[in-house]
Amino acid sequence: MSTSKRKRLAATGAAGAVLAGAMALPSPALAEPGDSGDVRVTVDIEEIQEPGVLALSIAANAVALSEDGSTLLVRQFVGTLPTVTVTDTRTPEEIPDGAAWAVLGSATDFVGSAGQAPISAGHLGWKPNLIDGGDTGQVTEGEEVVTVIDEPTQPGNNVGLVDQELLVSTFDSEAVTGDAYSVNANLFLRAPADVAAGAYTSTLTLSLFE
Repeated sequence: MSTSKRKRLAATGAAGAVLAGAMALPSPALAEPGDSGDVRVTVDIEEIQEPGVLALSIAANAVALSEDGSTLLVRQFVGTLPTVTVTDTRTPEEIPDGAAWAVLGSATDFVGSAGQAPISAGHLGWKPNLIDGGDTGQVTEGEEVVTVIDEPTQPGNNVGLVDQELLVSTFDSEAVTGDAYSVNANLFLRAPADVAAGAYTSTLTLSLFE
């Protein structure tokens, strides 16, 4: 082999070695300063669905009776029961089939503040008055209840408010749901003419049942 040919082969081999070394050691990639990216995060939050309720409210917690309509034999004291409202915010699906609601009332004996003999709750009567019964006609007030010293105005209704007596009701809760209904009552206390003078207090409890 000639001397010039050996020199050409050696140069070619050196160039190949340099190329192979360059391919084995690549230069690292560099990020541009200040690069950033955004990720959009979403969520759907549903409104909490509160169940409806059947509730009773009373416009005031006291009523004072005043004398009106007394006779020689009977002293009468009258007043008006604060407005009672029944509100039903339930849907028909939340009401059991065949359900009905009613507000009932009963009173304790009238207790004297100075030790007078009590006046029994049988001497307190009422006549319910429906203020707003809605448009269905299915909410009605209770019947009059007179006192133990009265002649009955309905069979057996001269008992006073000793036991639970009907103030307002419906026979079909589902038919009247989604509305509010209000009622009051004329109250009357009738006692013998010789009843002891002084202040008396009774508690009239109204309860909503379904």
